[in-house]
Amino acid sequence: MSKLFTLKDLVLIAVLGTVLGFLYWALVQAWTALSILMGPAGDLAQHFLLGGWLLVAPIAVAIVRRPFAGVIAEVLASVIEVVFLGSAVGPMLIVAAAIQGAGSELPFALTRYRRFDWLTYALSGLCGAGFVFVFSAFRWGWFGQDILLLRLVIQLVSGVVLGGLLAKVIVDGLARTGVVDNFAIGRALAADRPRAGE
Repeated sequence: MSKLFTLKDLVLIAVLGTVLGFLYWALVQAWTALSILMGPAGDLAQHFLLGGWLLVAPIAVAIVRRPFAGVIAEVLASVIEVVFLGSAVGPMLIVAAAIQGAGSELPFALTRYRRFDWLTYALSGLCGAGFVFVFSAFRWGWFGQDILLLRLVIQLVSGVVLGGLLAKVIVDGLARTGVVDNFAIGRALAADRPRAGE
């Protein structure tokens, strides 16, 4: 597998980062609304939705299958959120995006970008959520709180479901349409078809 990005890979990552950047901004609005609805427990709203902010990394990695694709896509999405959409979270979001992108990409990297099954996606969401949880816990002073474990469990479950398994559903859906046939995912699927018919 070549480690170099092609121009079309970079364009795709930029498009994914832009589109998901708008989705991430919408998630911030949902977070605010959910916080209000949850009343005294509103501080937990971010953990329920966290997995949604992990989506772009596994999608980008699965399609282009190049190292750092997930990190780059997450950072681009956060730049769109902060610079162009004025996210209330602020510039530290870019740092968090790099961390969660690295966490989300790690399980794919450990397989040398060769395994894209349900387990690998689930681990992607788990690691992305876990990595950024540690960063956020230091930043917001969660360590020592009675609800630290509750925060962690909610965030990890959200990461697995929204940041991992949902990404798998999206990638598989895109693959079925044929729109990603000209990328690494399309070549890998084409190579697997003869074997599937044997």
